[in-house]
Amino acid sequence: MWRDADFRRLWVGQTASQLGEHTCLVILPLFAVMTLDAGAGQLGILRAVGQAPILLLSLFAGAWVDRWRTRTVMVLTDAGRALALGALAMAGLLRWLGLHALFVVAFAVGVLSVFFDVAYQASLVRLVKRDQLVHGNSALEGSRSAAQIGGPALGGALVSLLSAPIAAASSVLFFVLSFLSIRRIRRTEPIPERSERPPRVWRRIGEGLRFVVGDTALRSVCLASAAFQFCFAAMMTVYLLFLPRELHLSGTAVGLALAATGPGALLGSVLAARLPGRFGYGAVLVTAATLGDGAFLCVAALRGSSVVTVSVLLAVSFVFGVGGQLVSVTVMAVRQAVTPDGMQGRTAATITFMGMGLAPLGSLLGGFLAEEWGLRTSLLVTAAGMMLSPVVLALSPLARLGRALPAVPGRAADPPLS
Repeated sequence: MWRDADFRRLWVGQTASQLGEHTCLVILPLFAVMTLDAGAGQLGILRAVGQAPILLLSLFAGAWVDRWRTRTVMVLTDAGRALALGALAMAGLLRWLGLHALFVVAFAVGVLSVFFDVAYQASLVRLVKRDQLVHGNSALEGSRSAAQIGGPALGGALVSLLSAPIAAASSVLFFVLSFLSIRRIRRTEPIPERSERPPRVWRRIGEGLRFVVGDTALRSVCLASAAFQFCFAAMMTVYLLFLPRELHLSGTAVGLALAATGPGALLGSVLAARLPGRFGYGAVLVTAATLGDGAFLCVAALRGSSVVTVSVLLAVSFVFGVGGQLVSVTVMAVRQAVTPDGMQGRTAATITFMGMGLAPLGSLLGGFLAEEWGLRTSLLVTAAGMMLSPVVLALSPLARLGRALPAVPGRAADPPLS
């Protein structure tokens, strides 16, 4: 797989794109909290605006991506995000930067990220063989882990030590690198017919919805993802306020605490290529979700910015990274295995829509709870809510998956992983 030049180009581009995205996801809320003195409600709105495209556009992105070359979609979205963040940096240098500008950029980056994420998930199926999906996903998710290591730390340090415009400009460089790498992919993808009228797009969206809802494994993925994303969005809104205002951590310390997810996710990517074949996909999913989501339950008990506090935060993020990455890679492999090639884009988009569509509402809820109940109580409640996801997985058919991937009806399943 690594001898394939096109896969290497996709991997490099995905790494750079994820690094830019994770840097940006820390820069915008930290700038709002630490420089513009945004309140809990305003931070909740900022995060909701950035997540709203998932709810509004995921289904359309799936139908659209299935009709275009994935390489074209990824290149265009990289260029768009670079332009949006470049405009933000320029506005900051000219002292025009405020919350409204952050809202606009967060929404634009969110829109383009939806299309990029759907496209890259569909592109992998066209680049590697079916029995390489787990390893291919492991490699791509490993690159995302590397981005999680560097992105938050870099974003937090730049906002704290330099300025928001320079921090925003740093993300531009990563999207430009992704653009240059992905546009060099040479493998030819057939161009689907584009003569369909708009009503046909709705029918294609309906096909994706019916396929996902009709498959018990994919339906369970949607329910577990929806429970997790809603509570995680609420928890993160409170968390980003709790660290600097309740624990009095600096921007650099906040970035490092968030970045600890990266090494854990890197380990999770490595384990995801091995554990399902040894213990079964179901056992790995339930165990990883329980440990990863449950790690945040202890954060509300922390006080002050001592070495012990920072060490616990690093450990929590690490465990969450391991568990979250195991779940992500395993679920993606299952999803790709049971989905026909012509449905990959719509299936990815439908699961994104149904699973992550509640994230904007979760962000708003987190801001509301923080204002009404206080940061510590809100953090404990939202962290406890994240445990709904492993419960859903444990009660679903996914928990009974064995060592072999399921297959599309009429197509033989892969042998168990060695």
